[in-house]
Amino acid sequence: MRSGFVAVVGRPNVGKSTLVNQMVGEKVTITSSRPQTTRNAIRGVVVGPDADNPEYQLVLVDTPGLHKPKNELGTRLNSLVYGTLGEADAVLFMVDATAPIGPGDKLIAERLISSEAEVVVAVNKVDRASKGETAEQLIKASGWPFEEFYPVSALTGDGVAELTLELAGRLPEGPRFYPEGMVTDQPESLVVSEIIREKFLDRLRDELPHSLVVRVEEIEQRDNGLVDVSADLVVERKSQKGIVIGKGGSLLQDAGTEARKELEAILGNKVNLMLHVKVEKDWQRQPLLLDRLGFETE
Repeated sequence: MRSGFVAVVGRPNVGKSTLVNQMVGEKVTITSSRPQTTRNAIRGVVVGPDADNPEYQLVLVDTPGLHKPKNELGTRLNSLVYGTLGEADAVLFMVDATAPIGPGDKLIAERLISSEAEVVVAVNKVDRASKGETAEQLIKASGWPFEEFYPVSALTGDGVAELTLELAGRLPEGPRFYPEGMVTDQPESLVVSEIIREKFLDRLRDELPHSLVVRVEEIEQRDNGLVDVSADLVVERKSQKGIVIGKGGSLLQDAGTEARKELEAILGNKVNLMLHVKVEKDWQRQPLLLDRLGFETE
């Protein structure tokens, strides 16, 4: 069989996580309309064309959006992406059909050209773009020296099956890296923290979503099956603490309730979710704090 790793790269908010979930067939990474939602390299496993007798195992590595870093966290996220590129068998480079190809796209393309990686380009969000806009993006992207270009919609699935087969065909012959039925290798604590963070992202304004990180302190199951989950919502300033809590605790309650319901569906048990909002001043700029929060350097 063919097997290998495919790095999914692109500017922030081009739909990388949505496409990974679409290709895997279930949610393995959180999504949001907020740029820079993904902060870890998340692996999603795709097998096919028949799950019982697969001819390929495609391991997608969803990466943070490459961007001009403004702090230590941004520098570390970019470093994570570049490290992933060096280990991948192929690269899926995503651009947005609804936005002009800009300096960020060009910078990524230049990096990929110099790496001599196997690159497939996906022009995403064709469900929101006109045929003319999609064609224009494909023409512009074809100026790069990559071999294959696919118009797709990560949201509806249009073009995704063809894209998957193209990527699978570029993998080397190899072993099955993950056992049957396994769709991601994320640790449970990361899954829990990301689901909680997702529920706050679209409820928060301005720069606050980027100042929020979730730190899971405890996941413990009682004898009766109830799962206790204790997590800290870490922000950078005291003024942000009240915003995350909301008037009368409304935002904390609404987001927490939504997170609890999804966690119960995933864990298969009732969940007692305990959230605490804490301040770690300028955590995005503090190397020691970033280490403690799990954003370690390569």
